[in-house]
Amino acid sequence: MTTLLLIGFGSGLPLLLIGDALKTWMSREQVDIAVIGLTSLVNLPYSWKFFWSPFLDRFTLPFLGRRRGWLIVTQIALMVAIAVLGFQQPKQALQLLAINAFVIAFLSATQDIAADAYRVDVLEPLEMGFGAAVFTLGYRIATLAGGSLALILADRLPWSSVYIIMAATMIIGILGTLFAPEPQQITPPTSLRDAVFLPFWEFFQRRGVVSALLIILFVTLYRLGDALLNNMSITFLVQMGFTNTDIGKIRGGMGILATIVGTLTGGAILRQIGINRSLWIFGILQALSNLAYFALAQPQVGKNYQMLLVAINVENFCGGLGTIAFVAFLMSLCNQQFSATQYALLSSLMAVSRDILAAPAGAIAKSTGWSTFFLISIAAALPGLLLLPIFAPWNQPPAAMSRPGLDEEDDLWGKN
Repeated sequence: MTTLLLIGFGSGLPLLLIGDALKTWMSREQVDIAVIGLTSLVNLPYSWKFFWSPFLDRFTLPFLGRRRGWLIVTQIALMVAIAVLGFQQPKQALQLLAINAFVIAFLSATQDIAADAYRVDVLEPLEMGFGAAVFTLGYRIATLAGGSLALILADRLPWSSVYIIMAATMIIGILGTLFAPEPQQITPPTSLRDAVFLPFWEFFQRRGVVSALLIILFVTLYRLGDALLNNMSITFLVQMGFTNTDIGKIRGGMGILATIVGTLTGGAILRQIGINRSLWIFGILQALSNLAYFALAQPQVGKNYQMLLVAINVENFCGGLGTIAFVAFLMSLCNQQFSATQYALLSSLMAVSRDILAAPAGAIAKSTGWSTFFLISIAAALPGLLLLPIFAPWNQPPAAMSRPGLDEEDDLWGKN
């Protein structure tokens, strides 16, 4: 569990360093707002990672085992790439900065594939829930470092020094990988073709083509409203006149704590009402929480720290509620035999709304103004919610969750 905490930290650190921290840096350098919105496209590898996840299932590096070998390679490469990012020039050499950030996203997405697969391989069934919670705790602590701490340091140090310090903290994830226990030996797919084909074929066969396609559409759209807001919230706060320290302490610090509280609260409620009703209730709350930013954007409010505190805590708490329901839903869709590749596929689709569909957010905010933009972000959540009655009806009778891949007598590899 200790090593999972450390690996979770390494997994969570890069995301905000090429997200909130980078957008804050670009905003301070007065990069065009539409360009800042488009920087979410550097996160495309998070949406594409299912393309190369079978490669990690099929091939094992000649050191540290099937999962830890890939972990240590990506972690060391991330340490170098993050340090190099600090020496880029957002205003003068935007293309080089974007390429550097894209490389970090690719390495981070690959690390996530290996970390998720390691978690599945090493945990016994009774350890799954606690292990996932410990890993998520490490991830959230890392987002505090990459979001809150990085912004606070940026008010006192050059951005190059900030990114070197953040790169050095990747040693935490590296230590976790080095000391992590090797999981029980699992036979990999016998060919790359099997590793690529069978997980997708099984998913569509089990769910049915129409149902599977609707689920894919839902996974892509469910968090779109939240993605639009998060893509531009840093730039909005900078334009409102808040300092890096203000944003780091309140959004990066208290906001992350509110997310953790929302996640824990959502988990407790989900156990009582089930996944379906949680998707409804938490999804609606997640959409309506954007009204807090709408209120902050009103001219009569202005640079108001109390309203900033309310807006960030409400949005992050409700975002935590939505996250726990969504992750539980994704886990319920996976066949245990192919959980690494299938979860990579589903989480990649989830990243599509965050990285691709939310990319025009800056242009929308620029043309409409902040108040209208936040109302549009609420409307963007509706398509995902409208799909819920199809495969997550409110009044579905409670039933034991199936565990595909565990109860079948024969598996798709042809073994009994």
